[in-house]
Formats: sequence, structure tokens, C-alpha cells
Amino acid sequence: MLIQPGKLLSKIDSPDDLKKLDQADLVQVCDELRQFIVDNVSVYGGHFGASLGVVELTVALHYVFNTPTDQLIWDVGHQAYGHKILTGRRDSFQSNRIYKGLSGFPKRKESEYDAFGVGHSSTSISAALGMAMANQYKKDDRHHIAVIGDGAMTGGLAFEAMNHAGVSNSNLLIILNDNCMSIDPNVGALKDYLTDVTTSQTYNKVKDDVWRLLSKFSKFGKSAQEIISKVENSMKTMLLKQSNLFESLNLRYFGPVDGHDVHHLTSVMTDLMKIPGPKILHCVTVKGKGYKPAEEGNATTWHAPGKFDKVTGEVFKKVKDKPEAPKYQDVFGHTLVELAEKNDKIMGITPAMPSGSSMNIMMKAMPDRAFDVGIAEQHAVTFSAGLATQGLIPFCNIYSTFMQRAYDQVVHDVCIQNLPVNFCLDRAGFAGADGPTHHGAYDIAYMRCIPNMIIAAPMNEAELRNLMYTSQLPREGEAFTIRYPRGQGVMPEWRTQMEKVTIGTGRKVADGKDVAVLTIGHIGNYVTTVREMLSKEGLAPAHYDMRFVKPLDEELLHDIFRNFKKVITVEDGCVMGGFGSAILEFMADNNYSAQIKRLGIPDAIIEHGTQEQLHTECNFDEAGIANAVRELMGVKLAKPLHANN
Repeated sequence: MLIQPGKLLSKIDSPDDLKKLDQADLVQVCDELRQFIVDNVSVYGGHFGASLGVVELTVALHYVFNTPTDQLIWDVGHQAYGHKILTGRRDSFQSNRIYKGLSGFPKRKESEYDAFGVGHSSTSISAALGMAMANQYKKDDRHHIAVIGDGAMTGGLAFEAMNHAGVSNSNLLIILNDNCMSIDPNVGALKDYLTDVTTSQTYNKVKDDVWRLLSKFSKFGKSAQEIISKVENSMKTMLLKQSNLFESLNLRYFGPVDGHDVHHLTSVMTDLMKIPGPKILHCVTVKGKGYKPAEEGNATTWHAPGKFDKVTGEVFKKVKDKPEAPKYQDVFGHTLVELAEKNDKIMGITPAMPSGSSMNIMMKAMPDRAFDVGIAEQHAVTFSAGLATQGLIPFCNIYSTFMQRAYDQVVHDVCIQNLPVNFCLDRAGFAGADGPTHHGAYDIAYMRCIPNMIIAAPMNEAELRNLMYTSQLPREGEAFTIRYPRGQGVMPEWRTQMEKVTIGTGRKVADGKDVAVLTIGHIGNYVTTVREMLSKEGLAPAHYDMRFVKPLDEELLHDIFRNFKKVITVEDGCVMGGFGSAILEFMADNNYSAQIKRLGIPDAIIEHGTQEQLHTECNFDEAGIANAVRELMGVKLAKPLHANN
């Protein structure tokens, strides 16, 4: 179903079309753009509240600046739906986040208007500053605009970039989209500071007066501007009873302004284009603006609600005709509380994803023992290391893809010091519609090369509980990584009695002959179905759930290689350096000889789609595994292997 745009929006195929309109028409454009987003997301799903909150800001930016020559960078991209619609992707927008369709985030190869690809947060200022400095070197006076949410501003990379920008003379405009939200409510001192600035009526009145003075005096040259700037800074400091955070970094600060007044935004941006040097515009917005259920409801729910009734605001939920298995993240959350009730040394840590990781369960039950540290993965890891030095047992829960940002801390602050920190990596493997920036493809490979590291992955919910139980038992050192995928497990009755797992032990799931299939983690459940399929063809591969990538169960592997000359490894991670590579290394180190086929994520960037679609594309879905068995057995394939194999 193609969603029909409004009268004005239907004529906008590029920002040039937007610029042809009278400024008086912009309010209607905003209304139509907002409605188009509501109509599409209610039917097709996707991110929601963030893009509604920046409709006016998006329209003003493309109306004032000369995009794509002027380079516009969105951080993190949840807020860029309006941007996509105004830049030639309106009629294909229904394919957003669908396999082979538009990406849910800005993407350089998708459009010239997407100046920088995003997915992880806090990158926009660094990227925009790099672009600005490059064009300054080339004597190109184009503008560079970084739109960063207040949640993303808590990331350390944003502060590093602002610190550098303050000593540059770059043509850089930072727009702070301040709605007191990322996905979950923002936390920390920066949030409190922005609230103080936003709500100070005295400061805002003086700010407006100083702004008018600045525009009058600017014609008298740089010295007058410097004087006015110092006066303005002094007033801000006096009235707010604290120094201005941004101007202490030598960034000209303007605002806060109403982020939903499109006429005022265009006026302010037009003026800011004439002011040289790095500057920041503080816009106050409402996440979900213009859609009452999102404005008044749970902002976390409306971040990405799925399909919903746009009239009533009812979010459609799948009707269950029988008990279903829970999400792995929820098993983690409830199990952590269960363990913490019996072990008062357990602490929970997450970087800004309490609801996404289900750490919010412990935060509610034990608020003094669970911490949301903001979008700060590096800090989360080193903070956990600090807890561990004092005899506590930290469970640091981070999405696999976001753990990449804290790799140095894992090495230096945890493993070199041999501290028993537990890392629970959610969204390991394919993350689905969020695409390549969110796939947890590399954690096995990058974790297993670090000394003092244990790596395990559960095949089901009971195994996850057992691994968590084992990880909180006393041990001398070693970090313990437990990885698990996004989505549901396989056990509706998942509250099993927890048992200790001997570290470095796997298990035989099913006997077989000729071929041994070795799996790690949830993906092993495919093999159960595969064995049923192949039994009808007279093929009976053995199945081993290795459970640990490091240390490997060497006793079990010796038995496998003594009895099988054909081995298949299956993992929902990159094949280069991953689980299959570990098996090959064992075989080589122990002078075995066998034909091995590794299945997993290839050496390629895999785009978005459902997890099942991506497993199929990469040949480790049920059909792909079955074909791999047939291939090793010399059986003619029922259908050709997929192109990526």
C-alpha cells in the first residue's frame, strides 16, 4: 500500500523544490511531513518518536542550507526519516527497514544527501568537523551541520570532537536536539545542565537581547564581535550561576530556541550562516511531537513501536494462541535479579539501553545496584572493572555491536589486569532491520584473541541461566563473555533450576555418522530441524553444541576428530577469526586431517532484513546447513547454494 503524501509534500522531490515555496507554506509542509511519517510507520513499522520531534528542524535545515553541497550529518539517524522523505526517497519510503529496501539510517551509498553513515551515536560532530577542516584546506566555504541528540551528547566522542572544534576556525554548526530522551530517559549531569539552561526564563530574555545586540554590532568587525561575545558569556555565567559548558570549549552558543517554530528556526539559521567559526544552536524539542499518544505516552515505547492504529494509538501486538518462548534479553533481566537476590555482590551496568537489554528490571528492583551510565560504552567497561577490583561482581550488559566501541577498555582495563568482569552481549549475530551498524558480527573474533577471557554462547534459555549462574561463582580472574541473539528463545517454560557449567565443556546433542555439525549458541537450534529433514534422505549428521569458544572443549574435539573426517561449523558471527577458525586451529595444532566447511557471516557487509532472511542470504539457515551436509556427503543438491557461499 503506497501512502499518499499531502498537497505540498507530493511536489517535493528534493530540497530545491522545498526552496521554491514561500516561507509561509512551511508550517503546512511540516504538518504534511509529520502525517506522512505517522501514516507510514503505523503501517510498516520503524523508528517513530525521534523523527516526529525534528520535523520543523528538518524542514528549516533543507530550506535554509544548500544541501547536499552544504553537508548535513544526523546523529544517530533515528531522527532522519523526514530528511529521507524530503531528499528524493518519499515514494520508496514504504520500503524503509525492509529487506533490499531503504536503510533505517542515513547511508552514503543510498543518497548524496546522506553525507555520513550512522548507526552508533555521538559521531556527528567528529565527522562534520573533519569535513569542515578538509573543505577549509581546499578553500571551499560550504557549511557543515551536525544534528546531535541530547542522548548522543553524553557520549565521550562528542566531547572529544567539541574540544577539537573549539580550537579550530571551522565552518561548523552543531545543532543540539534537546528532548531529554535517547531511547530511555537521559541520565547524568549533562541532562540536568541542559534542563537548567532550557528553563531559565531570565537567561532566555537576556539571551534574546544580546542576540539582537550581536546582530547590530557585527558590522563593526571582529573586535566588536569579541566584546559582545564576552559580555554575552558573562551574562550567561552570572544568570545561570555556572559557566556555559559549550562556551568553555570555545564554541559560540545560541539558544535555547523552540525547535517546533519553523519560521523562527529558518530565521535563526539564516543569521547563523553569516557568523564564522564553530557554533552550537540549542533546540528544545518534544519526542513524538504532533502525535498525541507519543507525546503523552511512554516515550520508550514510542521510540520504535512497531505497527499501530494511528487513530487510537493502539500498538498492535501479536496474538498468542499458545505459550511462547521469551526474548533472551528478558531471560537475562529476570535471571540477573534472581541471582542478585541471593548474591549481594552482583551489580548491573548498561550504557543507555536499560529497556533494550532488560537491565531496567534490576534497576526497578534494586536501584542502588544497577546503573545506566549513558551512551558511554568505554566508561561502562572501565566502571565495571573498578567495581571488580573491590570484590563486586559486575554484569556489564552491552549490545554486541556497541561493545566494539569499548574494545581498548576490555583489553587494558579488564583482561590485562585479569579482572572477573562478566560481559553479557545482547543482539549477537544479525540484528535484523537495524542493519549493518547494529549486527553483532564480530564479537567472537575480537574477544577470543584476548588473554584472560572466557567466551560462551547458550543454545537456549536454560543454558543462558546456567552460564549466568556459573559466571557469578567465585573465580580467580578472567573476564566472562556470554553472547546471545536478539529475539525469542525456544523454551516457553524457561524458569529452570540453574546449574553450574564446567567452563570449557560442550555437549553432544545427537549421535550421527559421517558428518559432525558443531555449533555455538542459539543457531544450533536450526540443526535439530535439519536432522529431521535429512533423516528422510538417509543422512544422519551428529550434532555437538560446543557452548564455549574459549576455552574449547578439547576432550570433546579429540573425540570428534578421531571419529569424523567431515566437519561443519555453524555460527551467527563472522567466519574470519570466529568459532570455525578456532576449530580449524585446533585441528592443525593437533595434526588431525578432516574436511571442514565453515558456515557463518561472510567477509562482507550484510545489509538489513529479518534475521531469517539474512541467515538465508549467508547460507546458514536450515536449508543452507542441510545443503552443506549434502555437499560434504557428495549428494546432488536439491537446489543450488546461495550466491554468497
